[in-house]
Amino acid sequence: MNERIEKRGGGGGPGPPKPLAVVMLSGGLDSCVAAAAARREFELALFHANYGQRTLARELAAFRALAAVWGAIRILEADLGFLGRLGGSSLTDAGMPVPLDEEEPPGIPPTYVPFRNSIFLAAAVAWAEVLGAQAVFIGANVLDNPGYPDCRPEYFAAYNRLIDLGTRPETEITIQTPLIHLDKAGIIRLGMELGAPLELTWSCYQNEDAACGRCSSCLLRLKGFAAVGVPDPIRYQGK
Repeated sequence: MNERIEKRGGGGGPGPPKPLAVVMLSGGLDSCVAAAAARREFELALFHANYGQRTLARELAAFRALAAVWGAIRILEADLGFLGRLGGSSLTDAGMPVPLDEEEPPGIPPTYVPFRNSIFLAAAVAWAEVLGAQAVFIGANVLDNPGYPDCRPEYFAAYNRLIDLGTRPETEITIQTPLIHLDKAGIIRLGMELGAPLELTWSCYQNEDAACGRCSSCLLRLKGFAAVGVPDPIRYQGK
């Protein structure tokens, strides 16, 4: 794996040190709120996967902005670009259009990246074991992504068993999914309660300047903010 690892100064007040957690932070809304939830109990080590996604540059900008706001000490940007070369997803394959003006259809949606979370989690857990972290946080939720097989509670339960079997005997790492049963409105409400910087996040599947407002991710995001009754703080195309 090729990666960029940084250490930055930050934080550190009085009181006993917090245990460490690796947070899988894409720069999107869900992962931002998951990180904010993790901050209540853990010091953060922030993990970003570069996997050949269409909006990689914009996601990295969001990830780095969030890391700076939180004063993250440990940062890893992992190069998993082979996923993009494999194709099979409208998020990575330029020959597959991103569906517009509709939420994800039933079944496996075209935005599903084959085995993505399993590969991401393997890298994040490996880093967590090296760091001595106690948890890996992921912003997966089954209500927004019912067709994604790697966003189900039973999937994460199985992966936790894999961690037990595949790490050192003294390693104790669990996958934490604080958003798993929340819809987008619930995620936004939790983020607001936690003071998460939602204005720094990026969710659009296809644009890197102004969000398109038409892909399934944008539609879910806009629907969630509308349900909460507050405006989405990011900029959209034509607005």
